[in-house]
Amino acid sequence: MSVIFFLPVPAKTAFYYCQEEESLIKLVAIDLDGTLLNSKKEITPENKRVLAAAQKVGVKIVICTGRPLRAIRPYLEELDLKKPGDYAITFNGGLVQKNDTGEVIEKAALSFDEVQALIQIAGELALPLDVVSDEIVWSLPTAPAHPSIYGQLNPLLDVQPAEFSQLDPEALYNKAVVAYEQVYLDQQIALIPERVREQFEVIKTREVLLEFMPKGITKAYGIALLAKDLGITADEVMAIGDEENDLPMIEYAGVGVAMSNAVAPVKAAADVITDSNEADGVAKVIEKYVLQAGTAGN
Repeated sequence: MSVIFFLPVPAKTAFYYCQEEESLIKLVAIDLDGTLLNSKKEITPENKRVLAAAQKVGVKIVICTGRPLRAIRPYLEELDLKKPGDYAITFNGGLVQKNDTGEVIEKAALSFDEVQALIQIAGELALPLDVVSDEIVWSLPTAPAHPSIYGQLNPLLDVQPAEFSQLDPEALYNKAVVAYEQVYLDQQIALIPERVREQFEVIKTREVLLEFMPKGITKAYGIALLAKDLGITADEVMAIGDEENDLPMIEYAGVGVAMSNAVAPVKAAADVITDSNEADGVAKVIEKYVLQAGTAGN
């Protein structure tokens, strides 16, 4: 049986449970893997129905992901989120983009010096490093004995092998990633020096995926920029996620929602724990706390 859990309500969301007042949620930020997508990487009919209903009453639905826009376009089309006024947070908060044109309205990226530093670290730890530059992924020879699986995880991406000397110092570098099998990856993560964690956001986004972002750049950072542009406050945001990289946006949002399949720190930080990604958890929490509680703008 599917179950939706509700945790004690902290002060920041106490307003939300007053059924006599309209919902103040105007923007819902939703992670993809482990959250909106089921294990088959599909959006279920129920999730589609509820997201369409939320859009109809004026709630902004914003996909918030570590992927580039190119890798989520099929989902945006499926959800009818490519109209003027639709936005996505990509690269874990590094870019805020218009879905219809791809125009970047906010951005933060790695410097070329930071990319070079990460290449050295990956080589020292024998980790395969891929550097994402807009919609191209440069796969670097930092660990020949441990080839990257990033292309397998994201088949829509344009992954190209590259030597260090081929990288353009003037290019935009959104993030660096290590994609490899979990046991070896976790073993090597434990060896990452503290100085690296002080310089970068070092986040495990999936069991087999580690990402490096500029310090301070998280999904919460991207959502906050978009919310400011739209005149929306943190209290008017719901964020839904399951993994470590979702934690900042769960903490930022007026209503932070963890999936029942979320990692422990995300559950601990959430205001609400909904059902799993296999049981329409996204639809259930939006139905109850956005649609049934009243709609933004009414």
